[in-house]
Amino acid sequence: MRANRYSDIFISRIRSTLASRLRKVLPPGPVPAAVLVPVFLKEGDFHLLFTKRSEHLNHHAGEISFPGGVCNPEEHPRDAALRETWEEIGIEPAQVDILGPLDDVYSIHHYNVTPFIGFISDKFQLKLNSSEIDKIIDVPIKHLLNPFFFRIEEWGWQGRNYPVYFYSYNGDDIWGMTAEIVMNFLDVAFERGPQNSQCQ
Repeated sequence: MRANRYSDIFISRIRSTLASRLRKVLPPGPVPAAVLVPVFLKEGDFHLLFTKRSEHLNHHAGEISFPGGVCNPEEHPRDAALRETWEEIGIEPAQVDILGPLDDVYSIHHYNVTPFIGFISDKFQLKLNSSEIDKIIDVPIKHLLNPFFFRIEEWGWQGRNYPVYFYSYNGDDIWGMTAEIVMNFLDVAFERGPQNSQCQ
């Protein structure tokens, strides 16, 4: 998994930042779930890997998300993220170097989602579960750092307006909870303070 000195330094910094920061933990109540935020090197640049969900699903049809799902009883969220990644796109847990967790995120469908950043080997093989996943989308991190591709919309829900975040890439929108996780990842990976966050 160790590609070169540049990647070693970047990955080491993320791991150190995650270990030292006080992350947001949501109180018990919502259904525990977890996702993997897969980071990998492609042609010398770091990318994030996303899935585009099948159009026939009852929930989140056609949406772009990170691989993941609901935790089994007594299952640690980290293990759930790895298991779901293997089941959805065929990346084996042994190929993933878990760097640490990001902030918990609440889903309006009553899930408490814990994201885990994982560095994956550039030699990984994909095997998509076609009943759940239509395709893989890999996005250069430098694209996500460009404010031109980021926007905020105000949406109403249960009588209140909330900011909803969007990243655009090649005609697709990465939005909602997944975009919130992306923002948290960028804040951690590049040690951005609140004054530099795109959501401010």
